[in-house]
Amino acid sequence: QVQLVELGGGLVQAGGSLRLSCSASGRTFSSYALAWFRRAPGKEREFVAATGWSGGATDYVDSVKGRFTISRDNGKNTVYLQMNSLKLEDTAVYYCAASRRAIADPRTRLSYDYWGRGTQVAVSS
Repeated sequence: QVQLVELGGGLVQAGGSLRLSCSASGRTFSSYALAWFRRAPGKEREFVAATGWSGGATDYVDSVKGRFTISRDNGKNTVYLQMNSLKLEDTAVYYCAASRRAIADPRTRLSYDYWGRGTQVAVSS
């Protein structure tokens, strides 16, 4: 069983930056695919970013490309989401997800076996 704990959420002005982190338990962290999803008020949970086991392959939803960066530190069992140039529409609860399987589509929630409880990000004008 893997437990994921997100940290780093908060209130930030539009144009500002935040870095989220997600720490994982377990000895096989380096073999997991990792992702960030978010759920805005009144909306479904949506894919934000994903990275493969080595961190070399990444994928982003179009709305965050060029502003968000996903990275991982396997030595620390941690995945990060650096968020720059934040917009009002980035306001959401952000969730970390992990998959122990080889996945075909990193953008679907069904690909992931483990989820954190989420951290709130609020962007103000």
